[in-house]
Amino acid sequence: MSYKIAQILLLSSHPEVYEPCDDSFALVDALLSDRKHLMEHKPVLCMEMGCGSGYVITSLMLMLGDEANGAQFIATDINPHAITVTRETMEAHGVHADLINTDIASGLESRLAGSIDLLVVNPPYVPTPEDEVGREGITSAWAGGENGRSVIDKILPVADKLLSERGWLYMVTLTTNNPSQICRQMMKKGYASRIFVQRSTEEESLHIIKFWRDIDMEADANNGVTNRKAAPPGIVDSVRSQIQRLSFWGGSDINNGTI
Repeated sequence: MSYKIAQILLLSSHPEVYEPCDDSFALVDALLSDRKHLMEHKPVLCMEMGCGSGYVITSLMLMLGDEANGAQFIATDINPHAITVTRETMEAHGVHADLINTDIASGLESRLAGSIDLLVVNPPYVPTPEDEVGREGITSAWAGGENGRSVIDKILPVADKLLSERGWLYMVTLTTNNPSQICRQMMKKGYASRIFVQRSTEEESLHIIKFWRDIDMEADANNGVTNRKAAPPGIVDSVRSQIQRLSFWGGSDINNGTI
């Protein structure tokens, strides 16, 4: 059975925003292939770091559809043009997420800690000189520094902090990023992992990795003590109200996706 995903013809665009490519398609294919388990998982709060054109987060909302039982969606991007393009893409598809112009999840970590049930990331993974990392505009979408790991290595601890006890993370990596080492690094934090999709193109070999908390691994990582707590009821409304009060978003309206 086929499920709806974002339509290329309905995507908005901007010269400084990364357009969907093989990595975006591979990530959406991984989510589609795991849709049955995602529906059984029943995520309450879903998030994409680095939403770009909005192709992935829009596809996620469409494939989960009405069966998502009121799941809430958040997307971030360091590029303000990406926020605008994602909002336009979602509007064209009739879906909505709270959009936040920030680097990875800066300003959100304490407010969203332990509350994200589903996190998707297509990080800047291309090996580049370190001085290209974090530049303004479209360069921020691919510049990954040495071995393409500079941004990935910043994302992983943030993801660990944000994910709930039952949180799942889907991440795009390149062979050059050393996916097996990334998996070992996350295993030390109590995560099991699986390379969900592997795809080779003329230019790169992609790996979509799924991470999830493993109780036994987490117990070992914490010397037999687990201290994660489930997000309390009403976390979404609480987070929204607190985000709106952040000083560096003064005057913004996240409910309308305007930053």
